[in-house]
Amino acid sequence: MALFDLSLEELHEYRSASTEPEGFDAFWSKTLQEAREHDLDARFEPVDTGLATVDVHDVTFAGYGGHPVKGWLKVPAGARGPLPLVVEFVGYGGGRGLPHENLLWASTGRAHFVMDTRGQGSAWGGGGGTADPVGGAPSYPGFMTRGLDAPENYYYRRVFTDAVRAVEAARSHPLTDASRTVALGASQGGGISIAVGGLVPDLVAVAPDVPFLCDFPRAATLTDRHPYREIGLFLKTHRGRTQDALRTLSYFDGVHFASRATAPALFSAALEDQTCPPSTVFAAFNAWAHEDRTIEVYDFNDHEGGGPYQEAAKLRWLRSYA
Repeated sequence: MALFDLSLEELHEYRSASTEPEGFDAFWSKTLQEAREHDLDARFEPVDTGLATVDVHDVTFAGYGGHPVKGWLKVPAGARGPLPLVVEFVGYGGGRGLPHENLLWASTGRAHFVMDTRGQGSAWGGGGGTADPVGGAPSYPGFMTRGLDAPENYYYRRVFTDAVRAVEAARSHPLTDASRTVALGASQGGGISIAVGGLVPDLVAVAPDVPFLCDFPRAATLTDRHPYREIGLFLKTHRGRTQDALRTLSYFDGVHFASRATAPALFSAALEDQTCPPSTVFAAFNAWAHEDRTIEVYDFNDHEGGGPYQEAAKLRWLRSYA
């Protein structure tokens, strides 16, 4: 599809209508406090992958509820550290994959931690291995409406908590430099990195590409493409529950995490992106609290965004931070 959203000039002026819920900070403070009552128990097991230039560790740590969450830690072979740390979150339906699938960041001389996303890892790539042992109220197939009945039950409460704990786990390894930690990801991973940018106060940079999980009131009505469409299909059956659903989603909206960001950011958006419409991306970008913020715009791309061009942009940009 050609351009379907606001013009570029309008995008730079756009502000979300998402209303920050009362008690947003208290909700997340309590959530993370409860998670930290469980021992982080980060374990790093060396893996023989046959790779000559990268050493790989199979990681397990305690996420939300103390549940075991998997990850990979990849570092340059024989590294002595401390190394700048890149923590990456993955797209919707994917998992941490296989160790050899993503070697870019370790190839730059940085430590690279990839978090598995609980309950996902079965739609593309090399898969995942983290269960989500928490049940929930009736939901539409997918993840967007699991536990939508209340913020305390919502699926992304667990995922965002896992993500904060992933940063803590990665920082606990002796080869990583906690003072030079970057959070990044694309699509769902971009949305998770925005949440981490609002919940972890001492990151040095955040780089969300075509981020998902932003500006729910607009996203749920602007695009009929999944995963946002899961919300509309749920409400199509559960008539009259729109305001309750939007209230729950407001606790997880990237716009509200962005307004608490304390690190520089490099965003990207694609103007033909029907999965994460550009106005929803700009909603988070325009709310980003740190004054050092940049966005790369890809005029004729859909959800693939900048692809390798955006990777090159991040490689250049991160030299100043980590």
